[in-house]
Amino acid sequence: MDAHLHFDCYSGISGDMTLGALVDVGVPFPDLVSGLKRLRLSGFTLRKRRVHRGAIHATKVDVIIAKGLQHPLSLRRIHQILDASRLSDKIKQQSRSVFDLLAEAEGHAHRVAKDHVHFHEVGVLDSFVDIVGGLICCDLLGVTRVTASPVNVGTGTLQSAHGILPAPGPAVAILAKGIPIYSAGPARELTTPTGMALLRTLTAEFGSMPVMTPTAIGYGAGDADPAGWPNALRVFLARPSARGTRERDTVMQVETNLDDVNPQTYEYVMEQLFSRGALDVTLAPVIMKRGRPGIVLTCLAAPAQLDEILDVLFEETTALGVRIREVMRQILPRRFISVKVRGGVVRMKIADVNETTAKAAPEYLDCKGIAERTGRPVKEVLEDAALAYAKQRVARPTGRG
Repeated sequence: MDAHLHFDCYSGISGDMTLGALVDVGVPFPDLVSGLKRLRLSGFTLRKRRVHRGAIHATKVDVIIAKGLQHPLSLRRIHQILDASRLSDKIKQQSRSVFDLLAEAEGHAHRVAKDHVHFHEVGVLDSFVDIVGGLICCDLLGVTRVTASPVNVGTGTLQSAHGILPAPGPAVAILAKGIPIYSAGPARELTTPTGMALLRTLTAEFGSMPVMTPTAIGYGAGDADPAGWPNALRVFLARPSARGTRERDTVMQVETNLDDVNPQTYEYVMEQLFSRGALDVTLAPVIMKRGRPGIVLTCLAAPAQLDEILDVLFEETTALGVRIREVMRQILPRRFISVKVRGGVVRMKIADVNETTAKAAPEYLDCKGIAERTGRPVKEVLEDAALAYAKQRVARPTGRG
């Protein structure tokens, strides 16, 4: 049952907002409670209730802790708890990935190795429930593809155990590397490390909402209820009618010729375009009038992002004009599954061509991160991920993640 889940993070994301939104969109609450029992941790119960956040009706899932874990836990101890649980291998692997991301971010923020990070400030039991519960919910919904909007990280300051910090806090800022973020709304933190780490584990597809036909929409609330602000996480759930059915959408193709731009700026211009929502950016060498070498810059973007794309091109390049046309795309349905390689976990992007054929490619940023952490060549990590996926397909011929 392939489902596409889209996170609309207009008011950020947190662990409890994720739980609430997924229950609201259709996860049976008793199934979530039952799934969390496989974690083999006691001392907590779950409560579901309906709340208002501004004008929005949302679901709030509370973790009521009767007896918490007595001491801060190291990453190694967290891995041991997950390994000893009765969770599925897929949920164990994803949970380890989320905690690894959190440990790396907290370690970087406090200048210690991730293995020396102790989880205490985020509340370990709360974190276990939010992280493992969110992943269980996605599994119960049959989610194989996750996309997300740019993430609102909030503004102003926040109070932490280390004192007053700017929003977003250091860990969220580190976890946000490579993800489109922005700041809006009330002066407070809107995105938490747990929420951002969950999102990073579940998807690498950030930007405007892709073409989808929602079958359900859910809203999840956190604790905060700032006046005049609909503080909730919204999710859209879509179930395709048939595997391999191509999707169709319309995008804007923006193109301009450049012959007097310093080539050193190309990388920066491309980064700026992607940060403003570009779907793709290419540079192609051409020979222009009077035999001058030049570059044709082509950018694809959703119609809603057109003005921001034009702002980048006119502000960051020497372009005096651009060509704009509306083009239609045929898109293969895509989904992600995770494979384990030496040094970490890599998401494989799977595109279904038809009922029997699929294309698969490792997510490059995951491989790059492992290469940077371990010192392994990125080419070797890419090859290992492809091999791990091929073995997984042999073990499970249907190829489902």
